[in-house]
Amino acid sequence: MSDGKKRLRIGLPKGSLQETTLSLFAKAGYNVRVSGRSYYPSIDDPEIECILIRPQEMARYVGQGVLDCGITGLDWAIETGADYVELADLRAPWPNYGPVRWVLAVKEDSPFRTPKDLAGKRIATEVMGLTERYFERHGVTAVLEFSWGATEVKPPVLADAIVDVTETGSSLRANQLRVIDVLQESTPRLIAHRASVADPWKRGKLERLKMLLGGAIAAATRVGLSMNVPKAKMQSVIALLPDAGTPTISPLADPDWVDIMVVVQESFVRDLLPRIHEAGARGIIEMPLNKIID
Repeated sequence: MSDGKKRLRIGLPKGSLQETTLSLFAKAGYNVRVSGRSYYPSIDDPEIECILIRPQEMARYVGQGVLDCGITGLDWAIETGADYVELADLRAPWPNYGPVRWVLAVKEDSPFRTPKDLAGKRIATEVMGLTERYFERHGVTAVLEFSWGATEVKPPVLADAIVDVTETGSSLRANQLRVIDVLQESTPRLIAHRASVADPWKRGKLERLKMLLGGAIAAATRVGLSMNVPKAKMQSVIALLPDAGTPTISPLADPDWVDIMVVVQESFVRDLLPRIHEAGARGIIEMPLNKIID
């Protein structure tokens, strides 16, 4: 920042969240380019500076003010114990942007049924802080061991139980593991440094970023439908639309016809199109959406 210009320094998550995050920024209107092994991606906004940071460290740097904001999982933000302001939950129907759970699990044939059964036992986990606080709440003293990966294969030889992250549970089932309890559900979050939120210029920049990212996520599962409908059949068609209270109706050159535009869940379209066609709609166009801003 030697040129003296104001900039917002954003931490982008490196690793499993990286590609989806870059895609999200593209949908929000930002062109972010990662060059080779550089940890400083370019972005087509001269008021923004990007740094690639592993999600496990993101909240710490945001809390310290090294970064003005960043995207990381709620789990890692809690794990660091950092002080930050949460701006948005960025859960979306994209790879690695859905909810995950940190669970306490044991072998299916294990005698352990509750957290208290694990007093004095070995627990392998990547989230030492989260796991320690969990057992403290249950009044249990266990032996916690940091796991460098492949945590699900450690019971029963290398650990009596594990605290591991799961999205679908398939890895747990494949390794014959049984869930005792859920410690934490997590989704990607946009978080910010407190002083950055308090700064008027940075707060304005953060709010615009939040709006555009949220608009891209809101559009992820929806499409636009445009159709020509005879006025005589307009009410029959509108009655079939899932968002029947909010269609846009515009006149056409033919005074007996109107154009109807509506935004619907993409999952409805397959069943909806034949029905509105039978009701009289013609020239139906399905359009992808990049952003929906309320």
